[in-house]
Amino acid sequence: MGILGWIVLGLIAGAIAKAILPGKQGGGWLVTLLLGIVGALLGGFLGSALFGVTLGSFFEIRTWLLAIGGALIVLLIWGFATRGRGRRTV
Repeated sequence: MGILGWIVLGLIAGAIAKAILPGKQGGGWLVTLLLGIVGALLGGFLGSALFGVTLGSFFEIRTWLLAIGGALIVLLIWGFATRGRGRRTV
């Protein structure tokens, strides 16, 4: 799968991860979609490194599950990292 396929996969995986994990992760939809791209790459890396699962083509279910799982991980980390921003107590 080429870089364009990873970008499209990441964008869709980020949107699905946001739907699965709604909340107040900062950044809005644009940041969520960019985090989805990073998550897709992370999911593909972790899947091959930890589980020995090779990535398939764009339309294979294992590719989508790895991308969505990676996007969920990145979205959770982003939510924890940006949890206290924007709220100032005096």
